Amino acid sequence: MVDGAKAGKKVFIKTETGKKVFIKTFGCQMNEYDSDKMADVLHAAQGYEPTKNVEEADLILFNTCSVREKAQEKVFSDLGRIKHLKDKGVLIG
Repeated sequence: MVDGAKAGKKVFIKTETGKKVFIKTFGCQMNEYDSDKMADVLHAAQGYEPTKNVEEADLILFNTCSVREKAQEKVFSDLGRIKHLKDKGVLIG
């Protein structure tokens, strides 16, 4: 992000980085919207392109809702299956 010169607003500059992001969404329709928004921001700010292949992703995001127990269980199961693919990163709750 770069500060806007006169407007005092943050401006996103799109860059082509070749980086890919895998986003898997669990839970409600609001989570689907949030995942789409995250993908848009990552693309605009950092040049990330979405991928459906978790193995080629530079960044892996799971968007879930802990209100639904089944969704929460699926996330932990998926995390166990893919943890060998990438270095440990950040967990945001």
